[in-house]
Amino acid sequence: MEPRFSCTACGKCCHGWLPLTLTDAVAHAGRFPLAMVWTPVRSNARSYELATRLGASVRLPNRKTVAVLIVPTAYLPTAYPCPELRDDGLCGIHEDKPSRCRTMPFYPYREEKDQADLLIPRKGWQCDTSVAAPVVYSDHAILDRADFDRERDDLLDQAPAIQRYADYMLKYMPWIVDELAKMAAKPTGGNLVTSLSSFLTATRRPDAAEIAAAQAPLFQAMAERTKGDPALRDYHRNYIGWAKEMVSLARRKPV
Repeated sequence: MEPRFSCTACGKCCHGWLPLTLTDAVAHAGRFPLAMVWTPVRSNARSYELATRLGASVRLPNRKTVAVLIVPTAYLPTAYPCPELRDDGLCGIHEDKPSRCRTMPFYPYREEKDQADLLIPRKGWQCDTSVAAPVVYSDHAILDRADFDRERDDLLDQAPAIQRYADYMLKYMPWIVDELAKMAAKPTGGNLVTSLSSFLTATRRPDAAEIAAAQAPLFQAMAERTKGDPALRDYHRNYIGWAKEMVSLARRKPV
């Protein structure tokens, strides 16, 4: 049977981390507390070649090379809902929502031919995959592909900026290579989280101060929300540190 899928607006997928394009991250800088998430992709992975085009290639101490996806991400604890998720489970910015939300459940960091399993709802999700839902994927191809293509094109367009950021970070923070090597060696992989301020600094964005001014109060609010929760200690520490960085960056005059 050809996969069928329809969103029921249950809101179950609107929790935790949300990967964004750079365009969406900047556009929604006043809504989402942002971080840069690094994910190594081993050379034997099916998505390796694509990951080298969308992210960066990093040579590890063992002389092996991994591709690394470096993704601007709404940095929210797993159980935390999207700030724009309404009480009725609907999106509060539906007409202006990020590309990632429009493309779901498809994922442009994977090759198109490897999307079938993404149409199987996760536990607790209420997606409609019945015969009443439309066929959305056939012969390893996405049928209604406009949103997928738009997000993929944005990711390809931003790749040079992501590579510049990776070069900067690996030069000034070489310990990142060791962390990526540890994650690449694990069967389950892993993620490394760095600050958005480091990206703004590395890429010398002319709108860095404006973005930082929008981010600072979000980090301050999230630091307050996560205070005193041992399970969210890392989030809390990052929110506090990144709030200070954003306040400082917001005060800088453009070069």
